[in-house]
Amino acid sequence: MKLTVVGGGSTYTPELIDGIAGRRSTLDVDEIVLVDPDAHRLDIVGPFSQRLLDHAGHPAKVRTTSNLEEGVDGAGAVLLQLRIGGQAARRSDETFPLACGCVGQETTGAGGLAKALRTVPVVLDIAERVRRAAGDDTWIVDFTNPVGIVTRALLEHGHRAVGLCNVAIHLQRTFADLLGVGHDDVTLEHIGLNHLSWERKALVTENGVTTDRLPELVAEHGEKLAEHLDMPLPWLRRMGAVPSYYLKYFYSHDAQVARQREEMPRADVVTEVENELLKVYQDTEVVTKPDQLSQRGGAYYSEAAVQLVHALTSGGPAEEHVVNVRNGDTFPFLPSDAVIEVRSTVDGSGARPIPVGPVAPAQAGLIAHTTAYEYLALEAALKGGRDRVADALLAHPLVGQYEQADRLADDLLAANRQFLPWAQA
Repeated sequence: MKLTVVGGGSTYTPELIDGIAGRRSTLDVDEIVLVDPDAHRLDIVGPFSQRLLDHAGHPAKVRTTSNLEEGVDGAGAVLLQLRIGGQAARRSDETFPLACGCVGQETTGAGGLAKALRTVPVVLDIAERVRRAAGDDTWIVDFTNPVGIVTRALLEHGHRAVGLCNVAIHLQRTFADLLGVGHDDVTLEHIGLNHLSWERKALVTENGVTTDRLPELVAEHGEKLAEHLDMPLPWLRRMGAVPSYYLKYFYSHDAQVARQREEMPRADVVTEVENELLKVYQDTEVVTKPDQLSQRGGAYYSEAAVQLVHALTSGGPAEEHVVNVRNGDTFPFLPSDAVIEVRSTVDGSGARPIPVGPVAPAQAGLIAHTTAYEYLALEAALKGGRDRVADALLAHPLVGQYEQADRLADDLLAANRQFLPWAQA
């Protein structure tokens, strides 16, 4: 199979390649094409990726190109990992909301909306070109944030797409390590939206008996989890579920804003890491994944991506994965065409949510509120317009006030005008 990575010049691509090298027996890939307009990065990341495969004894060959149509022609799956505007735009997303007391984050709040506005039109253009060049049967796996909004845009336009995030697999691995069981022995009941999710169960099967060990996990390892999630231990124990790391922006918004005003933006940290990684990748003596890559973020993305692509393309029996998928009737309090993030069965025909029990009011309310924002965010991304941007911001749980929404809309457009043709008049 030919696998294409759009945004392949990313310093994170070797993490994906390392995952492919480690799963030679399950993912039958013989060609990997990295597509990116940045020829300089491709010239560094491409050869290093080939060295990783060669060192692991994997037969796949890596090619690089700046031509999308050439890169996706004949591909069985196309992975999207884009960052429109680079780290400079990310820095803007993480800083401009702070001026009016709102959290600065690239995937939620005003910063997340800015990224959606920049990203959705580009992704849809890429997806249409993929469909023309590679055919209707090619799967698009979206890892581009904000994943929920981008995935819904792809599905609304008829593309064969599934959204992927690393939060669930990261927590699965963390839980397994704390419980002292194998990584694949833990199954999560993961509910919510992308970057707005909770783990309600941690199912472990031993000697043919399946037990929910989440209560034990919180009771015995609550302090470690609370520190990892940046939330108070008493709240974690009362919640009856383990929230994702991103819930801190909702549950302790003001404290996060105060911290962000004091700390270096994450974009600056990642830029330093990326510069260091590019230097390491150019060293022809380096043939394994460098330790610095763990500082880049996105832990276990490679494993999740490789497993998902295998499920979509192998022609084998259905597998279970946490993905971004159409709601259907999974959450009865949401429209059927909403995109949710839940455990799903995945095979060559796509992903289907696994039914879940009733969602607690505190979780259902926040999910519904954020889904309403995501609908308005996608409308703004597709149609443009300053007032649509302000309306989406007003609907976001992290904004929700007229004056803030108006100021944030104007600041967002001023910072992103070069990426938004409709805002340049």
